Formats: sequence, structure tokens, C-alpha cells
Amino acid sequence: MSKPAEDGAAVAPKNVSYPPGSRAGAWEPLKLPVFRIFWLASLGSNIGTWINGTASGWVMTDLSPSPVMVSLVQAAGSLPLVMFALGAGALTDIVDRRRYLIATQLWMTLAAAALAYLAATGQLDAWNLLILTFALGAGAAMAMPALSAVLSELVPLNLLPQAISLGAVSINLSRSIGPALGGLLVAQMGAWVAYSLNAISFIGMVVMLWHWRREPDDRALPPERFFQALRAGVRYARLASVFRAVLVRVTAFILFATSIWALLPLFARQELAGGPGTYGLLLTFVGIGAVAAAMLLPRVRAHVGPDGLVFAATIVYFLTCIGLAVVRNEYAVHAIMAVCGASWLSVLSSLQLAAQISVPAWVRGRALSLYLMIFAAAMTLSSFLWGWVAAHAGTPAAFLFSGIGMVGAAVAVRRFSLGSHEAPDLSPSHHWPHPQAAEELSSSRGPVLVTIEYRIALEQREAFLAAVQQLGAIRRRDGAFAWGIFEDIASPGRYVELFQHASWLDHLRQHARVTREDQRVQESVFRFHTGPEAPKVSHFVGGLPMAFRDNSIGTGE
Repeated sequence: MSKPAEDGAAVAPKNVSYPPGSRAGAWEPLKLPVFRIFWLASLGSNIGTWINGTASGWVMTDLSPSPVMVSLVQAAGSLPLVMFALGAGALTDIVDRRRYLIATQLWMTLAAAALAYLAATGQLDAWNLLILTFALGAGAAMAMPALSAVLSELVPLNLLPQAISLGAVSINLSRSIGPALGGLLVAQMGAWVAYSLNAISFIGMVVMLWHWRREPDDRALPPERFFQALRAGVRYARLASVFRAVLVRVTAFILFATSIWALLPLFARQELAGGPGTYGLLLTFVGIGAVAAAMLLPRVRAHVGPDGLVFAATIVYFLTCIGLAVVRNEYAVHAIMAVCGASWLSVLSSLQLAAQISVPAWVRGRALSLYLMIFAAAMTLSSFLWGWVAAHAGTPAAFLFSGIGMVGAAVAVRRFSLGSHEAPDLSPSHHWPHPQAAEELSSSRGPVLVTIEYRIALEQREAFLAAVQQLGAIRRRDGAFAWGIFEDIASPGRYVELFQHASWLDHLRQHARVTREDQRVQESVFRFHTGPEAPKVSHFVGGLPMAFRDNSIGTGE
């Protein structure tokens, strides 16, 4: 192994490989006490959320006959995810996640308790309902990136696929149980009981988080400022190819797949001539299909890569759209909805798994918040779109058009690869030693220029330039605002790579962000170097030294 040098001028060790998640059973994560408690608390909280949503929708029909006001209940609950998710992701990465999550759960507990109090005392009106629904949605939006990011801390990496699938099962089970229970509570006991049960449902998560002994973050550097963290998260998503592919794939799927969820109540009422019970039963079969898929996915992933699995499940989902467009036998529709739930979970759990394993811990909250924000925005936009299509062409036609569009989109985005089920090693490599400076540097001093000199055989120049481009993307992804590779015209084969950071602290942060997977890329680039020693690394920094500035202040210059 070659001697380490600064800023990546060392040959990296072999990449660490993790055992694939497909080797463990679907329920394996539930054997871990901390994940089991987390999953049960999440299930209870999700059921409470669906109870609350059902109660609020029904209460608004009593408070205001306006269809606009009724529709605003759904908008007030979902809009905060689009508005606040990205900021929540930044907070997830720069503050203590455990304490942050406790604060969000307490916020939602108070909002739900306020709804229960107003409903019990007869003081609940349409605007109070919308304001508190928005407050609940804001709390959920602030919590969701952290809840997604913390999943990888509760289970080993080889169990992450199963943990994600079980999370999707929790959502589908709560979707099946919550609405039916909410309607029953409102009809038999009043809305205040439903709201109270929702408030209580958050307590389980608070207790779990309170007793969870999370490993503290190992931070040698101060956390980023809020807006700096936002920019870093967006930059990472733009330059990380696999995660960017996840965002493209989820947008292409959700824009068309949402037609079923947006129009299913209308389908149950108009096409099946049913009532709330019919609609609830359809959702129940969705949950059954999701549970079945969660049990089978570990075996499927052992033989099919994520690209093939997402494409195949999308085609199956397309067939369920066609089935709903033409089939009217209620028993056959139940079977279609079970298949729909299985394909829906297969696509989304595969996409979320790809999102989780494609980003390192330092940016995971921000990356997952982008995923959630795009998911929510696409779902909201497409709900309006397919509602408009159904109003003008009928519900069956909307299912048909969305299914055809889904297949076209799936074919169009196949070039955006999700990688493999194997998780790359994104743990910090810590192989860049701290740069040696002749004098102490202020963390705010900058900008910083780093140069690396290579000697490349003339016949290898084209291959070297192709390889170093990937390394340049890593430099920019991790914080460099400029990067370039230049050849000495007087000495062909002598190259200088350079990249810049805004400050010395930003450069040190890049040291902490380099992963073992980045080392592997580095190794492939450094193999082209033909010099007797490792490539020479130099650091240049702008601004005045601290001692000079102090003297200048003292002399009045």
C-alpha cells in the first residue's frame, strides 16, 4: 500500500463490501428490540394520522358545505411537506436527531390535543380546523426526513432493505385501519375522541425516542450553518448520479401512479356503486398486497437488480390501472387492488432503498428530504391532473391514460440507473491527513486553492482524462465551488488538477466527507500517475494571516 498523502494523493484500499439484504428474511429487523419498538410506535402514529385525516374531512363537511373548504383540508395537510421538507432535512443533518424528533412529536401532540379540546367544547370552526391541520402537517413535514434518515441507525446495513419494506407495510396497514376506525369513532363517539386518539398516538414515539440511546455524532468540526447546509444538500443531489436517478425515477412513477389513489373513492362510489365500506375494503386489499410483497421482496432482490425490479413492478402497476378501467366485478377488483398494493410497495421500497444507500450519513437527511419533497409535489400535482381528466373523460379513461403514460415514462427513464442492491461503502475514509501549515489558519480564511500534479504517459492521456472527470464530480459534490484539469503545454503529460473552496473550514469539511467509495475512484485515477512519488499536493489560501491582520489593526493601517 502506498504512503498516504494529502487531499487524496494515496492509493485507496479495496472497497468494503457488505452482505446483500436479500440473504435475511423479511421480518428479520423486527428481531432487533430498538427497531421493533420504533416500528410499532410508527404504526400507532400512522394509524392516528389516518384517523385524524378521516375525522377532519368529515367534520369539515359539517362546518362548511363548500367543496373548496373540504378540499382545503387535504391541501392543508400535504402542502407543508412541499414547503418545509428541505429545511427539515438540513436541520436533520446539523442538529441532534433524537432531540429534534422528540420536539416534532411533541409539537404534533399539542396540535392534535388542541383539535380535541376545541371539538369537545364546541369551539371548532372551519378556519381553526384548517390552521391546526396545517400545524399537524408542518410537524409531520419537519419529522419525516429525520425519521427516514434515522432508519439506517436502527438496523445493520444488510437489513436496511427489509426495514424499508416494513416501513412501507406500516404505512399501508395504517391506511387500511385508520380510515375505518376514524369513521367509526366520529359516528359513534364524536370527533373529539378521534382527535384525542391521534394525540395519544404520538406519545409512543416520544417514549421510544426518549429511551433510545443513540450514538452521538462524531464531529470534530462545527456544523454547517442552515442556509449553507441547504445549498450543500442541493449540490450533492445534483452531482450524485445514483441519487439523481432516484429523483428522476420517483417523479416519473408518481406523476402517473397517483391516479389510483386520487380517484379510488370516486371509483368505489360510481363504478362499483358502493359506499364508505366498499372504499375501506379496497384499501384493506391494498394493505394485504403490500404485506405479501414485503415478504417476497428479499427473495426477488436476490435475483433481480433494482432497475429491473422497478421496471417490472411498474408494468404490473400499469396492468392494475388497465384492470380498474375495464373490470367491474367487485371480487376481481379486490384481487386487482392486492396486486396494486404489492407493485406500489415494490417500486417505492426499491427507490427508497436506492436513496438511502446512495448517500453518506453527513447529507442523508437533506437527500431524503429532497426525495420526500419531490414525492409530495408530484403526488399533489398529479392528483389535480387526474381529477381534471376524470371530470372531463370519466374515471375509467383517467386510469387508462395514466397507465399508458406510466409505461412511456418508465421506458424513457430507464437510462437513469439505480445501481445495485449492494450498498457501496460510504463510511468516512479519513485517509486525507490534516494539511500541514507553517502557521495557524483561521477557519474563515479563504478562498482555498488545492493543486495536485500528475505525470501521465502520453498514450494514457485520454483514459486518464476520462477517469479524472469522475473524481472532479466528487470534489464538486463534496463542496468545491470550482474544479479543473490542465496540461502543461511545455511538458505534455504533466497535468495539474485544481479545486477551490470558499474557506479553510469548508476545505476541512471535505476531508471529513471523503468516503471509502471515493477512495476507490481515487485509486483508479492515481494508477495513471507515472512519477517516482505520489502526486504532489499543494494548498494555497487567500486573505491575510491572522498575525498580519492583528498588526494592521494595531498600527491603524
